[in-house]
Amino acid sequence: MTKRKIIAVIGDANLPENSEKYILAEKLGCSLIDNGFQLITGGLGGVMEAASKGARCSPLYRSGDIIGILPGNDSSEANPYVDICIPTGLDLGRNIIISNADAVIAIGGGAGTLSEMANAWALKRLIIGYRVEGWSGKLADQKIDVRDRYPDISEDRVYGVNTESDVLNVLELLPKYDKRHKKIRKRIAK
Repeated sequence: MTKRKIIAVIGDANLPENSEKYILAEKLGCSLIDNGFQLITGGLGGVMEAASKGARCSPLYRSGDIIGILPGNDSSEANPYVDICIPTGLDLGRNIIISNADAVIAIGGGAGTLSEMANAWALKRLIIGYRVEGWSGKLADQKIDVRDRYPDISEDRVYGVNTESDVLNVLELLPKYDKRHKKIRKRIAK
């Protein structure tokens, strides 16, 4: 059996269900499951809930497809669509776990989303940002810093997208994003 890739969806934690970002996240969640991926989020509301809800609507959804990495200790805080709740008690520290998914997709977002995107960049993950208000839109189509994470990928950046179809096209790059962060090394100035 082939290991399925786990895709993180991150973004605004508080959104009305009829908002643009909520609808984008819901469509994205369904599309990810439709295309054989598993979903990981922070397990709470807003974009996290919408992506999880959409994932549940996929005709290919299976129990266990939706993972929630919760900031607190109480699994009852998870949105109702999460299959696997992992309460960490790590508060904001749990963002590093989410950032180490096979790819990270941001829809809007504030400081928490920014931290997840920055961590994903440092961890050499494929990052996709919707061109909407928030950090995903601010960082879409650019590098987060000057480091050369993948010398063989000249276009390495936060890949800007508008639709779930755009996301699926970018996810075709996943095999190229095969490095894993090893550790922080002391650098000696010359």
